[in-house]
Amino acid sequence: MPGFFVENFGCRAARADGEAVRDRLLARLQCVTQPSEADVVVVNTCSVTAEADRAARAFIRKTNRQNPTAKIVVTGCYAQRAPEELATMAGVAAVVGNSHKALAPEIIQSLAARQTPTTSSEARAIVSVSALLSGNQAPVWVDDRFALSFLEEAQLVPGSQTRPNLKVQEGCGNRCTFCVIPQTRGSSRSLSRAAILKQVEGFVAAGGNELVLSGINLGRWGRDLTAPSKLHALVREILGRTTLPRLRLSSIEPMDWDADLIGLMSEFGGTRLARHAHLPLQSGSDSVLRRMHRRYRPWHYAEKVAALFRAAGQALTLGADVMVGFPGETDHEFQETVAMVQALPYGYLHLFPFSPRPGTAGWALHAQAPVPSDVVDERMAILRTLAAQKTESHRRRLIGQELEAITLHTPQALATLQRTAALTENFVPVELAATLPANQLVRVRATGLAADGSLEALPLTAEKIQ
Repeated sequence: MPGFFVENFGCRAARADGEAVRDRLLARLQCVTQPSEADVVVVNTCSVTAEADRAARAFIRKTNRQNPTAKIVVTGCYAQRAPEELATMAGVAAVVGNSHKALAPEIIQSLAARQTPTTSSEARAIVSVSALLSGNQAPVWVDDRFALSFLEEAQLVPGSQTRPNLKVQEGCGNRCTFCVIPQTRGSSRSLSRAAILKQVEGFVAAGGNELVLSGINLGRWGRDLTAPSKLHALVREILGRTTLPRLRLSSIEPMDWDADLIGLMSEFGGTRLARHAHLPLQSGSDSVLRRMHRRYRPWHYAEKVAALFRAAGQALTLGADVMVGFPGETDHEFQETVAMVQALPYGYLHLFPFSPRPGTAGWALHAQAPVPSDVVDERMAILRTLAAQKTESHRRRLIGQELEAITLHTPQALATLQRTAALTENFVPVELAATLPANQLVRVRATGLAADGSLEALPLTAEKIQ
């Protein structure tokens, strides 16, 4: 049986795409553990930054050097944004943009069987005239309609991922000046309520304990359906109609945390709904947010955070994305971001330097008013220090408390110390002083901080202790 390998880059939603492709391939192909062993290597790319593009190209080149006979299939956001750039790389056998991701398993299976990629769909590969003349470009499946883009996962089960992502929403209708996502994933589209409930029920029947609801712009789920709905209604239905022990929400834009969704945190937070909220901030400066075309102001953001903590309590873990060096960012504007981060009770931050993306308004803004790279580096260092302090402070407040957690697949180095990796309900990594199998719900008491900053804890109850 031919072997395949999938390498994922990017966000939770992108990983969900990669896992869905993997699951669809398992019926006919063998999943191998190394790209050097594969007949087909699937590279599921991100393109949110120039660094993401660079990392994908580096992986493709390395794979081709180590396994020159492998057929490389490139998909994801980079494949959608710049398909011909990837199609000319050595070893690349096909480029499948997000617009055609639903066809990716069929194309990959054809390549694994050493056949010319064909599909039963009306979609056809696009090959440029220059490629036909040169004969050195892989076929490309990309367009701007995104009619074949929603790749529903095969039935999710707790396996290699104890806490799998169920992607229920695709694309984004926002037009932030720095973001290439509307170009690479199209407008917002929602998975049906019936399909979602079927997935959740099947996951529970397979013994699943925690499921992560994800999307490119998750808070907009349901707005495009024939019978429009909202995310809070979906969450309530999942909790009301299934016995899923724990549901976690991935990143949700600040303005989409409406009163009904926040109310669910008060009703279910800490029991069946994880007390964890990731609200992208990007900047704490009103003027920068306006240049970014973000749909909230700093005070709106602070009000949402306050409402979430009132609903979920102080054990809530708050996370955010913060961008540094947006075009024209002054020292004063950066200090406004620092002040806001200092003022809010963050449990962690994801920090990014601004990266100009071709085709976005931010590309032109960067050409007009770039922030010098040394200034960006200095500002990143300041925020990294502040973020580390915030994370440590949040976790130290949990020492001595009892928390709910789920055990994960433990790395061998940790297992040899007779410890188990886990994640608390409020999204804090834990080292348990016991040996437990993955996918077990356990109540723990936090006793201190480990060298890597995770919580050290003792298990109090568990489904099974080995």
